[in-house]
Order: sequence, then C-alpha cells, then structure tokens
Amino acid sequence: QVHLVESGAALVQAGHSLRLSCGVSGRDFDNFAMAWFRQAPGQERKFVAALEWSGITIFYASAVKGRFTISKDKAKNMVYLETNNAKPEDTAVYYCAAGKALTTGPEYDYWGQGTQVTVSS
Repeated sequence: QVHLVESGAALVQAGHSLRLSCGVSGRDFDNFAMAWFRQAPGQERKFVAALEWSGITIFYASAVKGRFTISKDKAKNMVYLETNNAKPEDTAVYYCAAGKALTTGPEYDYWGQGTQVTVSS
C-alpha cells in the first residue's frame, strides 16, 4: 500500500511561481513510477508529468513541456511539480499518483486526494 498526500499554493498570480509537493509513504514503491495529473473544471483528468522513482526517465504532457518540471527527493520521499510561469489555464485540481508502470495514461494504482490550484490573471 502506498499513501500520497499533495500540498502546495492554492492561489497563484499569473506569471508567478507554483510548486506542488507530494509526500509518499508506504511499502515497496522503489520500482514505482510517480505522476502528476490535473483536472480543470468541467474537464476530464489529464496527465501532466511522470518519472521513475528509482530511474531517470521522465515524461511530460505536450501542453506543459518546457514550462513545468517534475522532480523527486528520495531522501525525503517527496515528488514535486513546479513552474516559474503559472498561467490561468493551469487552474485545476492536481493529483499525485503512483504505480508500477511509467505511463501517461490513468493506469496508476494509488492516488492522492488532490489539491486545488487557482491561477489568477
């Protein structure tokens, strides 16, 4: 079982930095992949970025590539998602996910409760 808890700034001005954190706990996640998804109002949940917990492979959605960065701190059991140029279209509930396969689809086994991010223009 893996437990994920997201945290981060709830309200950000456009053009400013945004950093989300995901605390990872539990057992046997050394070979897992960690991912971020987001769901904007009235839309389906969409992939943002993912990485291998014990590897170097990273995936980004084309919509955020070059603007968002996913990273990890294995010593702290944390996964991060950040940008230094938040846009109003980044407004969404952001979810942290973990699973055995690194994928851009929703096939992750564990999900956090989500954290709301609003980017004001």
